[in-house]
Amino acid sequence: MASPKRLRISSRQSDLARIQAYLVGEALRRAHPGLEIDFRFRESLGDVNQADPLWKMPERGVFTEDFLADLVGGETDLVVHSWKDLPVAERSETEIVATLPRADARDLLLLKKSAWPRVGANRRLRVYSSSPRRARNLGGFLADHLPTPIAAVEFVPVRGNIPTRVRKLFEDGEIDALIVAKAALDRLLAPVPGAPAHETEKFGATADELRRRIADCRWMVLPLSENPTAAAQGALAIEIRKDRDDLRGLLAKIHDENTARAVRREREILAGYGGGCHQKIGVSVLKRDYGEITFLRGETDAGEVLDRSELEPIGGRKSAKISDPAALWPSPGAVLDGNEGFYQRRALPITSEEFARRTEGRALWIARANALPSEVNLGPERVVWTAGLATWRKLARHGVWVNGSAEGLGEREAPNVDAIHGQVVLWVKLTHSPVDGLPPGGPEEMPSLATYDLLPRADVPDLAGKREFFWMSGSAFVAALARHPEIREARHRSGPGRTHEVLRQVLGERAKIEIELGYSAWLKQIRAKGNEGEGS
Repeated sequence: MASPKRLRISSRQSDLARIQAYLVGEALRRAHPGLEIDFRFRESLGDVNQADPLWKMPERGVFTEDFLADLVGGETDLVVHSWKDLPVAERSETEIVATLPRADARDLLLLKKSAWPRVGANRRLRVYSSSPRRARNLGGFLADHLPTPIAAVEFVPVRGNIPTRVRKLFEDGEIDALIVAKAALDRLLAPVPGAPAHETEKFGATADELRRRIADCRWMVLPLSENPTAAAQGALAIEIRKDRDDLRGLLAKIHDENTARAVRREREILAGYGGGCHQKIGVSVLKRDYGEITFLRGETDAGEVLDRSELEPIGGRKSAKISDPAALWPSPGAVLDGNEGFYQRRALPITSEEFARRTEGRALWIARANALPSEVNLGPERVVWTAGLATWRKLARHGVWVNGSAEGLGEREAPNVDAIHGQVVLWVKLTHSPVDGLPPGGPEEMPSLATYDLLPRADVPDLAGKREFFWMSGSAFVAALARHPEIREARHRSGPGRTHEVLRQVLGERAKIEIELGYSAWLKQIRAKGNEGEGS
């Protein structure tokens, strides 16, 4: 069946929904030069009812159901939805046949700079958000990861599109902060290819207003491991009538299967607990070249507490059972410092002036909390990113506002904060000075500033009899291998970041190396294998 030369695309009429429709239209035009597109925008039930929180509305698909009749009746060819707005149950007459590459799925906290002194004085944070998921998962995290002690976090319901909610934040003197989907804000701030001139002008005015408001805020990208998002957040779905075979081939050229698989998996998990925006459940699935990561946190209607962070490696797991804890390194219950006892750290003499000069104009990517010199005071405009959440928490306790984290997944996890920051962000990594035997990073590695030395210890651990290792530091592994060459044939694991790259470079691709999401996850896998019996 021949593909049509002209398409009718429908969506909601909010700024964000229209931008998303234009993004789909532009992707189709690039894939099919000469294709003509008519855009049709209308309100949905969720747009009309701005009084009730979404989780209180009894109707299913409050942002999507109104378009069903248009599709079935042939009034439009396709509808562009935010995937997360679609009900988890499939429809009988229509089908989602294409998904665009996903935008940043994380949530974003915007906190008014003017409210910060009050927050610090009262030790209380009042946040606009109508999401039961965010209220359930974020209270403890925010209390523990802001640079001032917080005794209570209160979530206050709010409705409206993103610009409206941001305006309400600044109009309400009793509210300190707002949480929004980062993908939505990113799209509102970016240029909109394919939009007509009158729309471009309007979107530009909205973006300018949002940038002014963001400049008056401190912002924080909330980690998926602590705050998994609404299922399918950040992804766009394209719905057609099931019998429209003439559209399938046309839409296949803009379809991103990796995003679609992740979205389907998130929705399957949520559906297993009942589905719906009333649920206090967040789920995020990340597709990476080393496997599939699943973060699941929240509480079911029956009161079951969910807290799961799992990695399913490409090709499955190959580790054998380890029944003897004495064969593990680091040993269960060990006090961990990231260098596994092979080095001690010595701060390098860097003055505040020298630090400011050498990091001028750059955001800080901090590998460990003590990589930030103790005498350095960071201004509120400095963007700070951490390698993991433990470093985030330690820095926060020393009064540092942290903007986000790679969550232990490595430097390849791009912060993706240019739009929020208002300009291209240049990074410098605070780390240790070069270590003998440690292979260099790849050409894409960010510039670094050494703020401490690693000094070899004389009383290093004895690794005799150890057969199963988890490494948190490439330098510690190199030092251990130099003293115990026999461990080359052992089984090694690490997180998916720089340490894993060092293991691969030193041991080779055929070595027994696996990735885990952290030391605790490694111990959990070891114990699970012990319960299962011999692994493959």
